[in-house]
Amino acid sequence: MPEKQDLGAPPGARALLLDTASAIMREGDVIDISLSELSLRSGLNSALVKYYFGNKAGLLKALLDRDWEAIVTSVDALVAKDGWSPEAKLRRHILKVVDTFYEVPYLNRLTMRVIRESDDREARRIADCYLSPMYRAYESLIGDGVAAGVFRPTDPQLFYFTVTGAADRFFSARLVLKHCFDQDTLTEALRDRYREHTLDIIMAGILAR
Repeated sequence: MPEKQDLGAPPGARALLLDTASAIMREGDVIDISLSELSLRSGLNSALVKYYFGNKAGLLKALLDRDWEAIVTSVDALVAKDGWSPEAKLRRHILKVVDTFYEVPYLNRLTMRVIRESDDREARRIADCYLSPMYRAYESLIGDGVAAGVFRPTDPQLFYFTVTGAADRFFSARLVLKHCFDQDTLTEALRDRYREHTLDIIMAGILAR
């Protein structure tokens, strides 16, 4: 979509609005934004939200699409990768899920909000484009592992909720960290500890041995 020069939009304004909205939600541990804060932090006229996205709800949908498209592309590439064992692929995926929720901790909450606020057609589009491909990836990864004798039979649907829930719960629990553990910053060191913890727990549950 061409930039709207009469609103003073510099090149890349649409992407900057999405990046800024993402940063606001990450830093505030929220799934909503103020258009005035978005304008202040991006340095862009808030009228550009209407031009590019229609309204704030459209902005949130566009952000959800941006984040999910990157995830699905990455997962599809991993499933198709030659020369990797099912165990190696699943280990890599679990680590990537934790990394993803560290970068976009609002992802699952925003997905649920957008689906709830959408009509049936849009909710189905989100499910078909983003959620169903993840389930199919788990079907493939787990199925290959079971066939190879390295994984025990595991319901891929429930496995999806296990992996996603483990990452989402931790990275959306900043208030718990603050009030129970006197820590409200999700540091890279804490992320790395949680990556290894989650990997160990989940792999121990699915490995046949």
